[in-house]
Order: sequence, then structure tokens, then C-alpha cells
Amino acid sequence: MMLAPGRDRPPEASRLPHRARRLVVAAYVLLAASVATDLATNPQWTLSPVLATAPVLASIGTRRARVPLAAGLLALALVPLLARADPDVSLAVHLTSGFTILTITSVSTANVVLVATREHELLQSRSVAEAAQRTLLRPLPERIGTLRVAVRYLAAAAEARVGGDLYAALATPFGTRLIIGDVRGKGLSAVDAAADVLGTFREVAQVEADLATVARRIDAALGRRPPSEEFVTAALVGVPDDDGPAELVNCGHLPPLLRRAGTVTEVETPVPQPPLGLLHLIGGLCDGQKFVFERGDLLVLYTDGVTEARDASGVFYPLSERLARLPELAPDAMADRLVADLLSYAGDELSDDAALLVVRREQ
Repeated sequence: MMLAPGRDRPPEASRLPHRARRLVVAAYVLLAASVATDLATNPQWTLSPVLATAPVLASIGTRRARVPLAAGLLALALVPLLARADPDVSLAVHLTSGFTILTITSVSTANVVLVATREHELLQSRSVAEAAQRTLLRPLPERIGTLRVAVRYLAAAAEARVGGDLYAALATPFGTRLIIGDVRGKGLSAVDAAADVLGTFREVAQVEADLATVARRIDAALGRRPPSEEFVTAALVGVPDDDGPAELVNCGHLPPLLRRAGTVTEVETPVPQPPLGLLHLIGGLCDGQKFVFERGDLLVLYTDGVTEARDASGVFYPLSERLARLPELAPDAMADRLVADLLSYAGDELSDDAALLVVRREQ
């Protein structure tokens, strides 16, 4: 995750794309060529007004005010040199060039200061949200009940805002219970909603025998929040400590993937159910479904930041296909391989936060 810069220095500017850097370099070359041409040619005309572009070029890609300021002062110092080289040009032309350079230098410097200040404020706000998010998403033990567990959380690119992906896994009197979800929205409000979901899940999952009731209790907790447009897609999974089938309650979330003997299938919900926070649309009811989850099977729960990652041609990441191609691995190694493959596919940059929860039933 990106951290806010220290107070003693301005935020670092993002690197310019390759094409943009080439254009800026070309502009500098043209500027230098203009000065050289002016010095070497007819003294009856001048290119001194072109010097006003220097502070503008210097301000591109920097968050340090002294950079355009120094470029502007250097350009201003060149005006007398060009005036001496072009004695037949009216003094008013050179004075106009000087005043233009001063004006554009002031504007360019002020713009850099404004952008740096805004970015600093944004990074501070983002760091607060990320700190809250890290506090909510507690580390999971490698082994919970009959399951071996691995989780990976990938923060989005620096340009994206903090998301509301959430996950948890608990040992309860009713077996191991898992949740993965995604809050609609970004920033602190999404983190706040995720806190309500996880807090309610951690409390209710320990006392409610019915997994669907756990989902309804979380939905009710979200309903007590101040009115908003937020809702949470979530998949809740319960795995008993004996050899019985697992249970899934899917509230508008992406279907978990079950891998058995190298074959990957989706654990689909026969009747789609709305996300948490919207169960009132169907009378506040939701149902769970049993599915076979045998010893040695691998279950992968994930958020849409995984499946909506795109390659250079804009094609979504085919998680199911990629999972099927991987060799049999422990959950921790499998999670690492999936993350490496996802980042390679997306060019090491995600547009949304992504969470992966990989579990294997050991007995």
C-alpha cells in the first residue's frame, strides 16, 4: 500500500509515461534549437518569446516548486543575451518576452505548489483509511479447524482509492466459518462499512448455528447504519469439523471456485440472492446450500479485483482457467502462484483492490 510522504518533503511525482517523456524531451530540444538559431541568424528578428515555455516544461512531472522557478530565472537571464544578439529588434519585444517569462514562471510555480499540496492531503487521507483497513483485516493462522488457510490482499494502483474488500476466518462451535466480501464504494466510508460487517460476523458466527442467520444478522447491522447507497457483496462458507458437507451462503458475491483432482468448478447458488444491506428486497430472507468439500479439495474465494484485472488487450483475468493449470500445491504456495500470475497478467498494476482466500480441507 502507498504511504503518505513525510512532512519534511513534498510528495514524489509519478513517473511520466514513456511517450510523454519523449514529447517533453522533444520540446526541450526545440527550445534549445530556437535559442541557438536566434543567436546564429539575422539580428533583425528574435525568438526570445519562446523562452516562456521553459518554466512550463520544467513543471511537468515535478512536485518541487524550485524546479520551474529555476527554469524561469534561467530563461529570463537569456533574454538580455538574445537582445544583445539582435540589436535591430525593438527593445519592447524583449521586455515583453521578459515579463511573459516572469508571469508564466509564477503561474507554473504556483501550480506545482497547489498540486503538491493537494496530493499530500490525498495521501494523508488515504494512509488513514489504509491504516484502518489493515487493523480490520487481521492476519489469519495457517491452520483453522480442519482447514489449511492462506490469504492475500493486493492494494490497487496508487491512483485508485482505498477499497472495501474484507475477509475473515474463525473457529467456532459449529466448525470453521469464512467470509469474503466487497463493499460498494471507496475510502473511509467503505472501510467503516467493512468494520460493521466483520465485527458482526466475528460476534454472531460464534453463537448462531445457522449460517443463513449469520448473514441475516449482518444485513440487519448494515440496515442500522445511516442511510446510504452502500451494500456489501459477500460469500459466507461454513465447514464442519466432521466429514459432513460444507455450506455456502452467497449474497450477491462471485461464486467460490472448488478445485478437485485438477478440475475447477464454480460453487453456484441456485437462486441468486441480493447483497448484504439489500436483503429487505426479498423480505429479509436468504438461504444456504450444501456442497461437497472433501479432504484434499481446494476452495478459492476472491473479490472482483481479481477477475476484473485486465491484460494489455483489455481481456479479464481468467481465474478459473489459471487455477486449473497450476500444479497441486499447499494453500500458501497456491496463493503466491496466483498472485504472481495475476500481477504478471495485469502488468503489475491493478485498478481495484483484490483479495484471495485459499483453503484446503485436511481431514
